[in-house]
Amino acid sequence: MKGEMLNVQCSMLNVECDTERGRAEPFNIEHSPFNIQHCLSSPPVAPSPKRPALPLQCAPVPRLTLVVPCYNEERRLDVEAFRGVSVDGYDVDFLFVNDGSRDGTLGVLQSLRDSDPKRFAVLNLEQNSGKAEAVRRGFVAAMQQPADYIGFWDADLATPFAELPGFLQVLAERPAIQMVMGARVRLLGREISRRPSRHYVGRVGATLISSSLGLAVYDTQCGAKLFRTNETLREVFARPFLSRWIFDVEIIARYVQRLGRDAASGAIYELPVLRWHDVTGSKVKSHDFLRALHDLWKIRRAYRKSG
Repeated sequence: MKGEMLNVQCSMLNVECDTERGRAEPFNIEHSPFNIQHCLSSPPVAPSPKRPALPLQCAPVPRLTLVVPCYNEERRLDVEAFRGVSVDGYDVDFLFVNDGSRDGTLGVLQSLRDSDPKRFAVLNLEQNSGKAEAVRRGFVAAMQQPADYIGFWDADLATPFAELPGFLQVLAERPAIQMVMGARVRLLGREISRRPSRHYVGRVGATLISSSLGLAVYDTQCGAKLFRTNETLREVFARPFLSRWIFDVEIIARYVQRLGRDAASGAIYELPVLRWHDVTGSKVKSHDFLRALHDLWKIRRAYRKSG
């Protein structure tokens, strides 16, 4: 018990202990900081000059704006899913483009905007212009505000928002990448639910598109894409697209035109998504494949000198 008391005294009073013999040197209160009389008799110490307080500086949080084209989405727009989007380390906001809807879509979007104007904005197009022009007009509007990244995401959420962090991670970790495209690759361990007819037609189309672009691209038509905001992006979206149906292909063609084929190949990244599913009410019909072939011919003719 006496040894324990000695150890406590040595620890608390900062007394030098003889650890080999377990004994303490005599304690002199006159030389201790606990000697109040000594403290009172000491000459006053001049206060050190105060340093100006430095303002706290926080690292800026990267901002992502997602453009969401909407046409007659009143019944299937999952408002709560958009409200619940949150990605650690990023500010995410939305710009909904109402593409001349004939139902109550505009009212739904305006109500969502009014609930949180800092996160949700609405661009209303009086006449239906097609997805390509709706997305382009949304990008032009989004680039008027500061944003590190801008993307577009289909309103039906066939690609769920759970995939969004993976897109952002590619852009954050690989500064050379300017465009991240979702790819619907049916692999073990992934949930890619697609109607067989659309899958096989899509594979034929993808082969033709890859040949036209001169790039080994697997899936240009997944409705989830993110871009790094820079001057190249501004030029890509500066003028209307030739195609209403496969403008995604034309976006890639414009990157090839501006950067060259080899550089574009290194700046575009296909990210296989873990989940994707067909959603009832899709605006794409089977006969649109013929229109897409015609648009592909127009794109190839317009950009064939690129690269």
